[in-house]
Amino acid sequence: MNRRNFLSVTGTLTGGALLLPDFLFSYGKQSQLITGEQSVVFIQLNGGNDGLNTYIPIDDPLYHEARPTIGLSKGEVIGKYRGMAFHPSLKGFAEIQQQGDLTVIQNVGYPHPNRSHFRSREIWQTASSADKYLSEGWLGRYLDLQCKDHDPTAGINLDQTDNLALLAAEPNFITVKNPNQFKYKGGEEQQARLSDTPQLDFARKIANSVIEGSEEIQQALKKQITPGEYPKTELGRNLKWIARLIKGHLNTKVYYTSLGGFDTHNNQLGIHSRQLKVVNDAVYGFYKDLKHSGLLQNITIVIFSEFGRRVHDNGKGTDHGTAAPMFIIGGSNRGKIIGDNPDLADLEKGDLKYKTDFRSVYATLLQEKMDFDYRKIGIDNKALTGIF
Repeated sequence: MNRRNFLSVTGTLTGGALLLPDFLFSYGKQSQLITGEQSVVFIQLNGGNDGLNTYIPIDDPLYHEARPTIGLSKGEVIGKYRGMAFHPSLKGFAEIQQQGDLTVIQNVGYPHPNRSHFRSREIWQTASSADKYLSEGWLGRYLDLQCKDHDPTAGINLDQTDNLALLAAEPNFITVKNPNQFKYKGGEEQQARLSDTPQLDFARKIANSVIEGSEEIQQALKKQITPGEYPKTELGRNLKWIARLIKGHLNTKVYYTSLGGFDTHNNQLGIHSRQLKVVNDAVYGFYKDLKHSGLLQNITIVIFSEFGRRVHDNGKGTDHGTAAPMFIIGGSNRGKIIGDNPDLADLEKGDLKYKTDFRSVYATLLQEKMDFDYRKIGIDNKALTGIF
């Protein structure tokens, strides 16, 4: 069994109590993460979110010409500013922008874009070039260098499967579906011990991560903290859990969660509207909760998708495209729109040309929010200025 699969077996809880075989018990208490006040929360929109119908170049006649079936009218959109406007399902985003707490980064992508969902996600999660394959994620590489030995809750992934972005040599993250149920049950822990088998030692370290992570999560959840108001959706529940862990002072630098349903080849108007509302309501609840708790300046929320959609609709929806906007909320960002509006007159094979490499955004997050030299994990792109 390879390391990635083993992480999935031992580090992921899909419900109920986690049971581990006896031979995997305790590997000894490890050093903790080098901490600061800042944490970053990533929300990944799987399927390729249609950026042009999310943050819309509403004053551009080419937008309406390219999308006779699914284009939105000027009377439908909200938060109009400098020729751009939000989808009507994103009332919370428009309000956050009005409050000066949302930055939009236009035309984000990468050279030689790949339109495969799996491969493009892999590129975003590893911060690799389009022609390079990496087995470790960009956040995992960061945590490997930032942590002393390993820390099981340096990263928390709220999802049903592990996320490549957090995977690296050390088990510095845990994937869990429901933190309230993430409780270790088993016999008495054995004394930490090393063997002559590196694979067994690594397995014990993984197991110990799960045990320690469970204990730390439960300690954070025991804090009596008034929860905010969240929608009863999976994303709403995940962000509510993240808020509870943040307010419970869990020692975590990176939180990650995702939402699918953005592959809108057909029936886009209805599907996209519903999915954006799910994102809006969950994120707005999270935003209000953090702001009310006085924590918004310490938490940076990053919302992105693996690619955008093609400029011209296909009669029912949109097909896989390239560049799209990224959204940054909180973290004392400057509340700016970075980059020009999408240029629909200058396309590349019917797709938007990217203007900002996503790795420049990563570089900024590492440098400004995590106080880390992004070049140490192989990111060569210059940090993007103007976000914070």
